[in-house]
Parts: sequence; structure tokens; C-alpha cells
Amino acid sequence: TGSKKDAERLVKNIIKIVIKIAVLHRNGQLNADELRQADRFRSKFQTLQMAILSFYEVDYSFDLNYLQKSLADCRSLLRSCVVRHLTDKSLGRIDEVFDTFTDTALLETAFRQDSPYREIMDKIVVDLNKAMENGDI
Repeated sequence: TGSKKDAERLVKNIIKIVIKIAVLHRNGQLNADELRQADRFRSKFQTLQMAILSFYEVDYSFDLNYLQKSLADCRSLLRSCVVRHLTDKSLGRIDEVFDTFTDTALLETAFRQDSPYREIMDKIVVDLNKAMENGDI
């Protein structure tokens, strides 16, 4: 993201979004259509996770357009689940998170073999693989 402050803000926004969605779900606030959208989001997000693993682990397989389109689809599905329930400020947090992760320069840099983010990407990939093996995602 360019700075520690921006990175901390991004993590804080992700945590706030996840907690708010969990509270909505736990309290049965989502209607049938929103639950269908949530299922579509979950499926699309799992496919995106597998693509990220593949793009990282298989040389020359990175597809920027695919990642950006998948992230845009995920954003749209997520927003459709919560738009009735969250404030504009919270919806803005969702947009900030997805804007960050769809940034062309960030994606192209993150998936390069000589990426300055290689060490952290290694950790993310290990954690994603482990979470998938454990059935956590």
C-alpha cells in the first residue's frame, strides 16, 4: 500500500467489515436474496483464492484482467448482501479494500518473481493452502 499507516488502515477496514457481516449473519438479518448473494460471493471468493495460489505458484500464469474482474465481481456480490444494512461509511470501507486489491501496480508487483513482496506473498500462500487443507475456507 505504500505506507505502514495505509496498511494498518486496510487491515482495520477488513476486520470491521468481517465483524459487521458476521453480526448480520449471526442475528439473521440477511433475507433470502442476500443469503443467495452471500453464497455466490463465497463461491466466487473461493475460486479467486485458488486462482491466486495458481498464479503465484505457476510461473507465467498471472492474469491481471482475470484477477481484477474476479475482485470486481466479489465486490459487487458483497455489497449486494449488505447494502440494506450498512452505512455509506461502511460501504466505503468495502470499496477501499477492493480498490486496494484491484490496483494494477500492486497486483503486477505482487506476482513478479523478483517482487519486493515475495516474502509476505510466500506467507500468504502457505496460510491459504493450510486454510484450504483444513477446510477453513
